[in-house]
Amino acid sequence: MSNDLQNIKNRFGIIGNFPALNRALEKAIQVAPTDISVLVIGESGVGKEFIPKIIHSESRRKHQPYIVVNCGAIPEGTIDSELFGHEKGAFTGATATRKGYFEVADGGTIFLDEVGELPLQTQVRLLRVLESGEFMKVGSSQVQKTNVRIVAATNVNMMKAIHDGRFREDLFYRLNTVQIDMPPLRERKGDIHLLFRKFSIDFAEKYRMPELELEPSAVHYVENYAFPGNVRQLRNLVEQMTVVERNRNVTVEKLAEYIPMETHLPMVVNAPNAQKQPDFGSEREIMYKVLFDMRNDINDLKSLTSELIKNRGAGDLSNHEKNLINRIYTPEPQQQAVSQNSLLYFENSNNPVVQTPTIISNADDSYEDIEDIEVEENRPESLSLQNNEKDLIIKALEKHKGRRNKAADELGISQRTLYRKIKQYNLED
Repeated sequence: MSNDLQNIKNRFGIIGNFPALNRALEKAIQVAPTDISVLVIGESGVGKEFIPKIIHSESRRKHQPYIVVNCGAIPEGTIDSELFGHEKGAFTGATATRKGYFEVADGGTIFLDEVGELPLQTQVRLLRVLESGEFMKVGSSQVQKTNVRIVAATNVNMMKAIHDGRFREDLFYRLNTVQIDMPPLRERKGDIHLLFRKFSIDFAEKYRMPELELEPSAVHYVENYAFPGNVRQLRNLVEQMTVVERNRNVTVEKLAEYIPMETHLPMVVNAPNAQKQPDFGSEREIMYKVLFDMRNDINDLKSLTSELIKNRGAGDLSNHEKNLINRIYTPEPQQQAVSQNSLLYFENSNNPVVQTPTIISNADDSYEDIEDIEVEENRPESLSLQNNEKDLIIKALEKHKGRRNKAADELGISQRTLYRKIKQYNLED
């Protein structure tokens, strides 16, 4: 391990020797003297916030401002004002001119945490800052210049967010000049016990209590736990046990009370091939969608069976095939009684969408007549969830005369979700 890397770990209290962790820290040290943008990728709780601190402290901007912005914690309606400032009277409550973070941090570094949560409109403004260093305050037409270094972090699968239309592809590649990946704690098994001891010492000193010590079986247990909350979860676990437990020797049984192994389930994180899923408002709508798809598949199969019988000839069907057709086209028992060897006539008057063939069985099992029943031309009203969702949004906006906050309350969704739906269905006008 290089002296620079060890010094960084000592300065920032970073524990562990996992190769992927060392590689992330080395990349941070290497890019720090430059001004290129950096994107930190990792799950929640892995310690992504250390990377921008290291980059700023090792750069030429270390004596200039360093500002942390949690993009996911700022309401959509005010985030532009927070980042770029606003003029007096720009909106309700803007009683004075205010500087934004990009103006305050001129010459320094801005850390955009949870950058994947930025609204699309703000993403456009941020892209302009990255490309030209220019921005305008909310309510102003005057272009201002700023010289900031941007480091961003996210736990979102960015490629999926781009595919879903929630993040601009051009902004992603502009932020991702250098990508630094922070490994999850479950991959750093050798570091877990070291971190436990570090947190135990820290909290023992904070609360003036003896340190916790893990028994050998407890060490094995904690090293094989998944820790979905990563280092943050481990830290909270040690703090809780330090305060609550009287026995300073932690057994595997006691540890299991806090983190039961039964909750250790397989995790799929940032799956690269994950398919886009429709954004439904409730589980009930998802179930309706599944049922509609199943019904359409069954109707298609029945139509295909009808065509196959006509083209192949009923007399060439095997007994097994006859039984399958009999099962498919059997009506409800109360509709008609049939003999054991006959194929059944099926017509569901409650389903005008797809009609099925009439198959008549003779005593010698020769199927001579196959009668087609006309397919109903008039389709029922569209059951598309997407069309209904679009119509509801239009009606809500018309009802409240374009006031999106009122329309969002009427629809039972957030303003951010409504804004995204308006973009998705091209309803800006």
